Amino acid sequence: MATTQLDVEYLFTLNASVAQGRRGLIPGGPTGSRYIAEVTGGDFAGPRLSGTVALPAGDWVHLRDDRSMHLDVRVLLVTDDGESILMTYNGIGVPDEDGVNQIRTAPRFETGAEAYAWLNNVQAVGIGRSVEGGVTYEVYALT
Repeated sequence: MATTQLDVEYLFTLNASVAQGRRGLIPGGPTGSRYIAEVTGGDFAGPRLSGTVALPAGDWVHLRDDRSMHLDVRVLLVTDDGESILMTYNGIGVPDEDGVNQIRTAPRFETGAEAYAWLNNVQAVGIGRSVEGGVTYEVYALT
């Protein structure tokens, strides 16, 4: 029988700021336009980890003809205790009637930090939206 509900554990809320303007714009490609959205900072906080978004970080966005976008993101998280975690994800953003992108992602993590090694085996889901100057996500581990 198909599952109609997924069990998840809340990991953190991520707030990321993005440089304004479309740098590295490649218009009119065979499947739409592409640009690199430079992530310039941010923070994340949850019950098991919190910290800041470090550089380098960015989103290699594929703008589709139907106004949706495919995301390809790499973000370096630095925890409050100084550990580094690479968070990568793909996802889809679809603008709602107000022009706010509703975003769904599938984050994965890489770290050598013993305290956060449990993240190396997590498949997460992110539920987010565009906000003034960036994006915000709630990130959950599938359990």
